[in-house]
Amino acid sequence: MSKVNKIANGPLGFWTRYKEKHPNTAQFLVFFMLSNGITVLQLVLMPAFKSIFAQTSLVSTSFQVLQFGQNFDGSPYYIFDYAAGALSAGGGGGLAYFLAVQLTIAIAQIINFFAQRSITFKSNSNIWRAAFWYVIAYILITIGAAAAQGFYKAPIYNLLMNTWGMGSFGETTADMITMIINSAISFWVFFPIFKLIFKQEPENQDVKVV
Repeated sequence: MSKVNKIANGPLGFWTRYKEKHPNTAQFLVFFMLSNGITVLQLVLMPAFKSIFAQTSLVSTSFQVLQFGQNFDGSPYYIFDYAAGALSAGGGGGLAYFLAVQLTIAIAQIINFFAQRSITFKSNSNIWRAAFWYVIAYILITIGAAAAQGFYKAPIYNLLMNTWGMGSFGETTADMITMIINSAISFWVFFPIFKLIFKQEPENQDVKVV
C-alpha cells in the first residue's frame, strides 16, 4: 500500500472526510479540544500565580467592587467579592486572589484567541476588529462569571475546607473547581461569539483583463 493510500485510509484521511461531511460538528470538536487544553493551562497557572501573590501584602487588601443588591443576610453583594484575609483564615483572598484569577484567565484567553482564530475557524478577517469584539465579550463574560461565582464560591470552599476538613488540599481543590466552572461558562458563551467574529472572507483575486 502506498504512502498516499495509507494516509487516505488512516485517521487523518477519516478526519478529512468527516470534516467535509460534517463541517460544523468538526469545527465544534476542534473548539472543544482546544478549550480543554486552555482549561488545563489555567489549572496549572492558577496555583502558581496564587502562590506568588500569597507572599505579598495584597492578601490583606480587600477588593470588593460593583455592589449589586444584598445577600440573604443583609450584607452587601459584590460582583467582585474578595474580602481581605487568606481563605484559610476565613477571608476572601483579597486583591491577591483577584489578580491571580484574572491574570490566569487573561493569559489563557489571549492564547485562546489566536488558537481558535487560526486552527478552529481558520479566519482571515480583520484581526483588530475581531480582537476589539473579543475584548468586549471577554469583559462582559468576566463580569457575568464573577456575578455567578458569588453563588457557588463560598459554599464550595466552606464545604471542602471546613465541613470536610480538607484544609489546604481542600482549598486547592476548590480553586480547581471554581476555575473549571469559569472555563465551562466561557466555553458555552464564546463558541457562538467566535462564529460571529472569526469569519472566512473570500480572498482577493486579481482580475485578468483580456
